[in-house]
This record gives sequence, structure tokens and C-alpha cells, in this order.
Amino acid sequence: MKQLRLDALLSRFGYCSRSEARAWLKAGRVLVSGAPVKSPSDKAVPTNVLVDGEPIEHPHGLLVLLHKPAGLVCTHDEGEGPTIYDILPPRWLQRNPPVTSIGRLDKDTTGVLLLTDLGEIVHRWTSPKHKVPKLYEVTVSAELPPGLVDLFASGTLMLEGEDKPCLPAKLEILGTREARLEITEGRYHQVKRMFASQGCPVVRLHRSRFGEFDLAGLAPGEWRVLATPPDSPR
Repeated sequence: MKQLRLDALLSRFGYCSRSEARAWLKAGRVLVSGAPVKSPSDKAVPTNVLVDGEPIEHPHGLLVLLHKPAGLVCTHDEGEGPTIYDILPPRWLQRNPPVTSIGRLDKDTTGVLLLTDLGEIVHRWTSPKHKVPKLYEVTVSAELPPGLVDLFASGTLMLEGEDKPCLPAKLEILGTREARLEITEGRYHQVKRMFASQGCPVVRLHRSRFGEFDLAGLAPGEWRVLATPPDSPR
């Protein structure tokens, strides 16, 4: 883990702005290796720093698994209504870079949502070339037509407004109007558009798995802090 200027460190982990750091240091709120420091330009490794007597919270970066409930939007724009960030600890939202979701789920969609303040993870897990599998439980308003399993698996399904077909997807029919779908892409409203293209509007959508992560032990609205991957930036 590299050293950071103390003003940058306090801003990075959401304690105060860089301009406010001098006052925090002058008040003795920050200790480095047990000793008070006065200059915001001094450098320290985050794991050696105490703020108000407490270690830096998640100094290696945050990776959070959230069971997203219905009714929340995945945006920092509060003008769009209640957001997923409203249910997270306020200090997490002051981190720089800010905590953000890895991809999005629609307002009415529930399930696995990962959040992080590590840009490399966002890129790695949303980049199409990495083909991270995502598993959805789907309920539609009309009977699923025959041949849908083969169509979704064929890699030929074209969505309106797209110039490339969807990648092959694994569909499991669970009932006349229920299915389980695994995709490796993340196009705009992709699952809903795939079923709607075949005359089956989606009325319920739940993401039960994202890559290796599922919701075991998490109720809607609950989250769990995960260990950051060993190759994450420090």
C-alpha cells in the first residue's frame, strides 16, 4: 500500500475535504503511528493512521454486496427518487472516488448489486470482454413460446435499435410464465427487451447471482462488505 499525503488521505476516505484537513490535524484528530501530526503535506500509509482514535475504515477500498430492494434507483441523482445510496453509511458516499454500483438494476428489479470505490473493479466487471455471468429469475405476463431456449442460445437474437445480436444466453424454463436466464452482457434493459421481443413482457425480475456472488444470508436492503480481490489497486 502506498503512502498518501494526509490531506489527500482524509479526503480519499471521506473524513473531510483537503482544505479542511489542516484544522483536523491542528485539533489532534489524526495520529500516524500513534503520534499527532500537523502538516497536511506529510505522508502516511493508511493502515498506520487513526482518525478520532479509530483506524481508517476499509483502507484497501470498498467492495460491497447489496441485496437491492424494489423501489430504489441506481443513481447519485436524488431528483430521480429514493436511491440505493440512501441506505448506505453516509461516510461511504464521501469517499473519493465515490462508491458506485457495478452496473445497474432497474428501479423495480431486485437482487445482487455490487458497489465499490475501486475504478478498476468497475471496469473489469462491466467490460463486455470479460463476460461476467449474471443470473436472473424472470416472470412474464404471457406464456413463454416454444423455441425460446434455442433462440436465446443461438446468438442471433437482435434487439430493436441494436446493430449486433445478443451473445448466446442460457435459458431454463421453470413454468409457463417463469424462467431463469443467464447472460454475459449488460445492455440497456437487456433481459426485459429480450423477452419483450418475443411477446412476453417482464413483470418481475430478480438477479440472483453476479459472477461468483449470490445473496445467501442477505434480506432485501441488507449488504455485506466483501474482501477486495488480491489484484485490486491499493
